[in-house]
Amino acid sequence: MQICVVALGKIGLPLAVQFASKGHRVVGADVDERVVDLVNRGVVPFPGEANLDVLLQKVVADGLLTATTDTPSAVAESDAVVLVVPLFVDGDGVPDFAWMDAATRSVAEGLRPGTLVSYETTLPVGTTRNRWAPMLEEVSGLRAGEDFSLVFSPERVLTGRVFADLRRYPKLVGGIDEASARAGVTFYGEVLDFDERPDLDRPNGVWDLGSAEAAELAKLAETTYRDVNIGLANQFARYADTIGVDVEAVIEACNTQPYSHIHRPGIAVGGHCIPVYPRLYLWNDPSATVVRSAREANAAMPAYAVDLLAAAYGDLDGLAVLVLGAAYRGGVKETAFSGVFGTVEELRARGAVPYVSDPLYIADELAALGLPPHRGEAVGAAVVQADHDEYRRLAPADLPGVTVLVDGRRVTDPDLWQGVRRVVIGG
Repeated sequence: MQICVVALGKIGLPLAVQFASKGHRVVGADVDERVVDLVNRGVVPFPGEANLDVLLQKVVADGLLTATTDTPSAVAESDAVVLVVPLFVDGDGVPDFAWMDAATRSVAEGLRPGTLVSYETTLPVGTTRNRWAPMLEEVSGLRAGEDFSLVFSPERVLTGRVFADLRRYPKLVGGIDEASARAGVTFYGEVLDFDERPDLDRPNGVWDLGSAEAAELAKLAETTYRDVNIGLANQFARYADTIGVDVEAVIEACNTQPYSHIHRPGIAVGGHCIPVYPRLYLWNDPSATVVRSAREANAAMPAYAVDLLAAAYGDLDGLAVLVLGAAYRGGVKETAFSGVFGTVEELRARGAVPYVSDPLYIADELAALGLPPHRGEAVGAAVVQADHDEYRRLAPADLPGVTVLVDGRRVTDPDLWQGVRRVVIGG
């Protein structure tokens, strides 16, 4: 097949490489000329994705993957088009479709009869049928479901392990009609491989959910579940702090029973997915009080971590505090909705002087993010915000002068912190 992947980001580029690795001819389309140039040279534009560097070099060298900024031309030569363009939401959870609208119009300009169009970006329910289908039809002059196939098939992978997750999880597909769904199932069956999953009630592979709306809801539901579960865990942790109970031991005990799957509490819920998709769900279903309450509970955790610091240290006014970790999670150079921002903001509100360090970021990169980089200044306290592996070996000698450590991720080794007040959430 000839395949076009629109947007060569942390999901789109591994997808393009996966498709090309199966022997298909892939053109990646992106508006960023720097990304296009790097991909055409076989160079990964971002760090941290396992095996991407080796696989990208191979498919580029084999002539199976090229990149371009000319989306309409790439689409015009393709049998299938997969869009993984970012969708943003504002502080109130209202989606900003600007980038996806622009990409959809570019796709429509090159769309030809017989093409499959698949959206993988997580969307509010109804978007594929009610927004993208009319837009594609208006610009192309073709009819969705008659002249071209249209499906929604959500990405379900985690950055850093995309290729493993593509094999591990069923690929969900929902079409705007039965013919579109069949085309989507056939396509993904030819570009993906799947691990054996004896734990599933049906074989691992491509699953047709019956409609685009069902597939859209499935992605929102599975991610919203995680946010709600973490919100509940955070509520348990805050209560455990009031009664002197270790919530980790409680959760471990609860999860030995097969109907309990309590997640871990922590200082923040970040990334492009878990903090965002519940807001998209609420945009569809504003009466979902459980979802709204969980989102509010999780958003309040950075301030709660600073509460714990104040309770252990005392007045924070003028105190220099080092926030360890700008990334939203360990080992990933990404700050989308990271708890670092709320932590720094809350520290400043209490009169403290915050600094930030992260093994994945240099000082200038932190400053460009609006974060005050730590350049060796003396600090009296520290807050662990990201669970980087480096922090597992962190010791008081690494932070001379620190008398209180708030470990918001329980990543530090308590045996190394004898003599320093170490505080954990729910501990």
